[in-house]
Amino acid sequence: MKKDNVMFVVLGLVVGLVIGFVGANSINKTAPGPSAPANQMTANTAASGVPNLPADHPPLGTSSGSTTGSGSDVDQTKAAQMPQIAAAIEKAKQKPNDYDAQMTAADLYYQIQKFDDAAVLYEAANKIKPGEVEPMVKAGNAYFDAEKYEPAEKWYLKALEKDPKNINARTDLGLTFFLREPRNIERAIKEYKAALAIDPNHEITLQNLALAYTENGDKHNLALTMEKLKSVNPNNPVILKSQGN
Repeated sequence: MKKDNVMFVVLGLVVGLVIGFVGANSINKTAPGPSAPANQMTANTAASGVPNLPADHPPLGTSSGSTTGSGSDVDQTKAAQMPQIAAAIEKAKQKPNDYDAQMTAADLYYQIQKFDDAAVLYEAANKIKPGEVEPMVKAGNAYFDAEKYEPAEKWYLKALEKDPKNINARTDLGLTFFLREPRNIERAIKEYKAALAIDPNHEITLQNLALAYTENGDKHNLALTMEKLKSVNPNNPVILKSQGN
């Protein structure tokens, strides 16, 4: 959720739900066999899964995404990077007005999934250069991966004030509404539609929108979204699942 190239947070979720919704719908005209929904979430939350989702949910997609790995991989990465991290943190402390020092230390914290610590340093970088979008988006990503969706929303909104066409931030903003408790699916759909207004073919946003329509039972728009997703990428995992592959 590093959140640049979104990877799956959970694979294979929600297949049954979409099957029920799509059924004899128009999606069957192009995707014979069982169905399934949405895709790609960067390891935005831990690899163990996303909280607040049913056990059989499809992979969520976030455009900006993070990285997650197995616990042993993360531990090995942490161990290998500790000297580098310690040096970066010390430099950030010694130079509190050094933007690059704060960002470097924050990025290292993020890589080892110390998301709260990363967020603090991204916020510090934002205070040094309040006009820079990068620390805003990264602060949003860090809070997102820490499963703190309201602070993530705040930072994505700040980033979008500066960069309204940042489709990744807009899509992840939508996810903050989808994943929080209680969910706000209508607001999530609104943000996904805003992202698709920037790029109608944005694959990850289409995946998330399909999932949102699945959750609120909107069969008509789910079918349309799945058709669109298939036209963008017929090999998308959601489409392949919908075909029983």
